[in-house]
Amino acid sequence: MDVRGRNHVTVTGRAGAPVVMLAHGFGCDQNMWRLVVPRLERDFTVVLFDHVGAGNSERSAWSPERYASLDGYADDVLELCRELALGPVTFVGHSVSAMMGVLAAGREPDAFAGLVLLAPSPCFVDDPATGYRGGFSAEDIDELLASLDANYLGWSGAMAPVIAGNPDRPELGQELTNSFCRTDPEIARVFARVTFLSDNRADLGSVTVPTLVAQCSSDAIAPPEVGAFVHAAIPGSRLITLSATGHCPQLAAPEETAAAIAAFAGALR
Repeated sequence: MDVRGRNHVTVTGRAGAPVVMLAHGFGCDQNMWRLVVPRLERDFTVVLFDHVGAGNSERSAWSPERYASLDGYADDVLELCRELALGPVTFVGHSVSAMMGVLAAGREPDAFAGLVLLAPSPCFVDDPATGYRGGFSAEDIDELLASLDANYLGWSGAMAPVIAGNPDRPELGQELTNSFCRTDPEIARVFARVTFLSDNRADLGSVTVPTLVAQCSSDAIAPPEVGAFVHAAIPGSRLITLSATGHCPQLAAPEETAAAIAAFAGALR
């Protein structure tokens, strides 16, 4: 299958300029980056794509076996890099896509000029044995997934505003709700388990490319302790805290988010 068609790849911006690849999170698609792209495409070649099963990707390419772990998504990222042949990319991974970037860069570091991990979490579940705080107890995650299984649309309406944060800006929660509701429930159930049950803490140390960890000042999904953990675990990484609140800074504060990405990617030239 044609990789570009499979992932509904869009390439925009300056031809021949350094490449920024934007990867969306759970329940979203490349449209979530629309407010960030105009700032980036002035100075970069910008690559957008939909994960298989999301947006306008090729639905027939999805299988519960390939996408039962983040490895399948990381393989897709590497295939895209090879197919596009644009040279090393600065990969910007939002939320769960941050760990896809970590896995991909750990396998083929030469494909990446750098990583931007935007609101990342290597593990959403607290680990009392090590003192790690992921933000959710194991019981919380069990309840979340059971609720999703029982009524996906109802779960989307309840959870999306929590994830988006910014209760004074309900339009953000509504946009995320609408995005979640466009996702095939079967695919969403599998992807939710991959998202909320994966533990990639041990993979962080394998990253050798320049990395920016960009966390939000207040995030119910990835608290500040998580960003600090990721930063400490990736040698030589840089940590910044955006003034943006919620888990989707590309929607809540697109100018600030785009500026952080551009400054980091531009410094890699």
